[in-house]
Amino acid sequence: MTELKRVMISIPDEMLEEIDSFAATEKLSRSQFFRDAMGNYIEDCKHRAFVENMKKGYEEMAVINLTLAEEGLFAEMAGRG
Repeated sequence: MTELKRVMISIPDEMLEEIDSFAATEKLSRSQFFRDAMGNYIEDCKHRAFVENMKKGYEEMAVINLTLAEEGLFAEMAGRG
């Protein structure tokens, strides 16, 4: 099992009450709730970064593909002339 480290965080009382309520509903300890929540947050951040990188890649490829299509069209038109 992975070694667990203790950390201290500060959160408002109202939020802690909500966290404890959710943790109890899910039958989780407070620590497990935080581990799960942080794990989900990290995965979400990674996913958003991946999607953003894919979006940039597709945008860059769109410019390249348009250039290639135009060059091909011009070459085809020049070959007919």
